[in-house]
Amino acid sequence: MINAAEIIRAGVGILFITLDSLRYDVARAAYDDGQTPQLARLLPEGGWERRQTPGSFTLPAHMAFFSGFLPKLPQPEQPPRLWECRPPAFKTVPPETFVFDAPNLLVGLAQHGYRTVCVGGVTYFSRETPLGSVLPAMFNEDHWRPEFCSPEPDSTRHQVDQALKLSAQHPGQPLFLFINVSATHVPHGHYLGDSTDTAASQQAALAYADEHLGRLITTLTAKQRWMIIMCADHGDAYGDQGFHGRGIAHPVVMNVPYAAMVR
Repeated sequence: MINAAEIIRAGVGILFITLDSLRYDVARAAYDDGQTPQLARLLPEGGWERRQTPGSFTLPAHMAFFSGFLPKLPQPEQPPRLWECRPPAFKTVPPETFVFDAPNLLVGLAQHGYRTVCVGGVTYFSRETPLGSVLPAMFNEDHWRPEFCSPEPDSTRHQVDQALKLSAQHPGQPLFLFINVSATHVPHGHYLGDSTDTAASQQAALAYADEHLGRLITTLTAKQRWMIIMCADHGDAYGDQGFHGRGIAHPVVMNVPYAAMVR
């Protein structure tokens, strides 16, 4: 169990990675097949947890995450939440939960001295449109370039290079570093040399991203302690029972991989 309240009061760095559109079954298959060796050595024992997302596509899922609603276990009993907006007076919050007296996590962390930084991936983080400005505007600073987006086959390398550069700035100030990994978002058929996006090509995309995510986490944790949260925002349907895409309450969309650890 992670005591997020204690960790944040101590100013420990927080790395939050969302693997955009990554299905739980795809993440689990890649883990079990040995295709993600870097993540396998870093994830908690047993690898990915299966959890259920609060949003069926990128925008509502991330709005929920930044409001304190991370993916939940598919069971009645839940562990304490990592963070939560200050609730009404009648509600009791476990002492392990970090409660922020603010409208969202980013404002709450800034009130506790954190610098909040976003390395965007999909176009909801691009500021290319008014809607694409909503999520990045929540951070102290945000970064996005076309090479961070999924049509770029080496997007994760570019994102991790940027994240490591940013993590070295403002030493001594606690950092909340958020990365939206776009490689697992369509299009990803190119990882199998095809124009068609499938669960298999998403698994190949995750296998590609594995090296760079391992490099990111290993580099950061070599210098200091970090609380690390990794999850998907939602999954994607590739013809499952006739369904395609996201924004639908299909199990392959709602079931996502999740892991949280302190390293």
